[in-house]
Amino acid sequence: MAFGRFERTPGQTPMSDINVTPLVDVMMVLLVIFIITAPLMVSALKLDLPKTEGAQASSAPPRFVKLSIDNKGAIFLDDKRITLDELKRSLNAEASKDLAVDHGELPEVQLRADERVPYGKVVEVMGLAQQAGMNRIGFVTERKQPVAAP
Repeated sequence: MAFGRFERTPGQTPMSDINVTPLVDVMMVLLVIFIITAPLMVSALKLDLPKTEGAQASSAPPRFVKLSIDNKGAIFLDDKRITLDELKRSLNAEASKDLAVDHGELPEVQLRADERVPYGKVVEVMGLAQQAGMNRIGFVTERKQPVAAP
């Protein structure tokens, strides 16, 4: 009678090493994605800055220069009609006076422009203010009235 012979050769043993090639591939892809998106996240960051009681408001009210442009394009400095050349001289004189008195604190420009004024005219007036060193410019608007339902 023939008996089967059992092979005594060792079979495959479990592998104790980890194949890291797929892990390295995934990590490289994630690194490239992070490098590309990191600058985008920094520029779109919105912060709620902390409030402090250490900062004190100045005792003097804030100074401002009132510029207006009517619907015909006429320019007014503190409700007085003025030409572009006169405006340039007046703003430079105001800036020089404030620099001498307030040691570098220039007034804010409050710009009121009619909605029908061409944008180029508004930019021209803003440019004259910035040439005089007045970089803080506020646009004055009116609150929109709610429409009544019929």
